[in-house]
Amino acid sequence: MTTILISGASVAGPALAYWLHRHGFHTTIVERAPAPRRGGQAIDIRGTALDVTDRMGLTGELRRMKTHTRGMTMVDGEGNELMRSTEHAISSGRLDSDDIEVLREDLTTLLHERTAGDVEYVFGDSITTLDQDDRGVRVTFERGAPRTFDLVVGADGLHSAVRRLAFGPEEAFVRHLGTYLGVYSMENFLGLEDWQLWFNDGDLGGGIYPVRRNTELRVNLGFRAGPIAYDYRDTDAQRALLTERFAAMGWEVPRLLDGMGKAPDFYFDAMAQVQLDSWSRGRVTLLGDAGYCASPLSGQGTSLALVGAYVLAAELSAAGGEHETAFSRYEQRMRPFVAANQALATENPGGPAPEESVERAKRAISLDRPRE
Repeated sequence: MTTILISGASVAGPALAYWLHRHGFHTTIVERAPAPRRGGQAIDIRGTALDVTDRMGLTGELRRMKTHTRGMTMVDGEGNELMRSTEHAISSGRLDSDDIEVLREDLTTLLHERTAGDVEYVFGDSITTLDQDDRGVRVTFERGAPRTFDLVVGADGLHSAVRRLAFGPEEAFVRHLGTYLGVYSMENFLGLEDWQLWFNDGDLGGGIYPVRRNTELRVNLGFRAGPIAYDYRDTDAQRALLTERFAAMGWEVPRLLDGMGKAPDFYFDAMAQVQLDSWSRGRVTLLGDAGYCASPLSGQGTSLALVGAYVLAAELSAAGGEHETAFSRYEQRMRPFVAANQALATENPGGPAPEESVERAKRAISLDRPRE
């Protein structure tokens, strides 16, 4: 039986493991965090990605978990209303769409629950070296004993360790988009009821929306800037950076900054895209953000992960585990879909992509394998 190691237990990794198990592969997932990660913003599942969740039998549960939004208001840096809408919201798009918006942690928890009985999970560890030959990939770990697998998949995000080990430093592949974003949860001190509140003040901005039946908020604070040197694992330094940027703002921002300091699920990173000439090196390949991050500005990162997982597993199955053929076909099928969705974050700088572009991009691939 072909053995496959996946690095990363967010969305792409468990989704791939689900389909690999269905196709008869033995799969192990290694994740640096000690347990499935909590927190994160609301994410969207759209178009062909909904076909994937249909085939997994998850769409009904996801619809029950979906966020509830009646509309949104945009205000300036002093809290003055600039516009409002009951048809569209920045985080989720058109409110009458069949697309599903859920909290990231709800989706990752659901995927973990659906795969835990069939997949080996190794939490609290990470890959340190990859040494491949004609027989497999010898993997060493930060904590566990070395093991050998037939194939390795990097599904470990924008700062992928697998990509660094197999392809080289991330600076060669990561394209900065000129924006930084922090996300965290706090109490609903504004009393928002299924209503999003967004604000903009020059290069600063953010969004606030209630979740968990309006009992808490998800807060987004972002700013535009050129490349900044920072440690993506040093959350204290990242909080300080956001506090410095927003320190002069009034309105409700001081309370938002105070909540940031207490949040247990704070996350911060640059908005960036990953672009590689090839997603595979020998027996190692990349999936989701690790190989083709479109950035949260596209609104399609989760959909790319779900569709990519389905296509990669299908091609490995069709090729009988013969990785060179499978990886080539996976890339041929996914490249146009990735390009269309990465363009959503770049074709209209400073604003959301046009609705017609989103509709076209989210359906820019079929799950059915092309005839050979």
